[in-house]
Amino acid sequence: MCDICVMNAVKKRMLSRRAFFRAAAAGGAALAAGSTLGAAPALAGGHQKVEDMTHTYDAEFPTYFGQPGISIEQKFNFADNGFNLFQLSLNEHTGTHIDAPLHFSADGNSVDAIPVENLVAPLCVIDIRARAAENPDAQVTPDDIKAWIAANGDIPPNACVAMNSGWAAHVATDRFRNADGDGVMHFPGFHVEAAKMLMEETGATSMAVDTLSLDHGPSKDFVTHYAWLPSGRFGIENLANLDRVPAAGATLVIGAPKHRGGSGGPARIFALV
Repeated sequence: MCDICVMNAVKKRMLSRRAFFRAAAAGGAALAAGSTLGAAPALAGGHQKVEDMTHTYDAEFPTYFGQPGISIEQKFNFADNGFNLFQLSLNEHTGTHIDAPLHFSADGNSVDAIPVENLVAPLCVIDIRARAAENPDAQVTPDDIKAWIAANGDIPPNACVAMNSGWAAHVATDRFRNADGDGVMHFPGFHVEAAKMLMEETGATSMAVDTLSLDHGPSKDFVTHYAWLPSGRFGIENLANLDRVPAAGATLVIGAPKHRGGSGGPARIFALV
């Protein structure tokens, strides 16, 4: 075959391949556009901003039991080794973190087994700041949930229902644990009847608080934990910046840890608004 014939044959083949890939790319874009139709509102319509819902934590961060929840030891440094490396020792339930079903059940899902589709959730924020300012033992009640629904519509399937008590503002102070002279803590949480209402009447799969516990501070029986977590749902504690997201319409992205068999763990969480 002559040289010019070979060149023309190669050119024709290259043009055919380019046309194929252009068509494939166009088809992929069409599929991607179609796939957004069933997405959560903040995803389907795009989002204007991303809010960080995670506290930065270190050994000074308040914990439920009062002991440091993390220690950090530098094993290698840049000056001597050409790189930095730190070894962490931590309590799973430190900082902004997940409570997996296993945390309060004998055989519930560990944190690595939480269905990934539950980690991207419509965010519903119930604001009890005014009540919590007067009573640190305030709790989210079924009436609060009913009021939220009246104002915002039904709680969406797979939702994360979060309590905004304003307690995140106290995180760097003793008021966050708010222990009295007998060592009893006082901070807001979810009433067990509110948890039962969410379980029985909505499709919510997670609940979140801006305090140290799903149960309010004085609780000794952890009744909300024992109602919610063994049902296969999970919790989030020490959530930040709930005052920077709307009551409805944001999408929460929950970066849950994935260590095998864990009862929970620190998580990086953000909201698409």
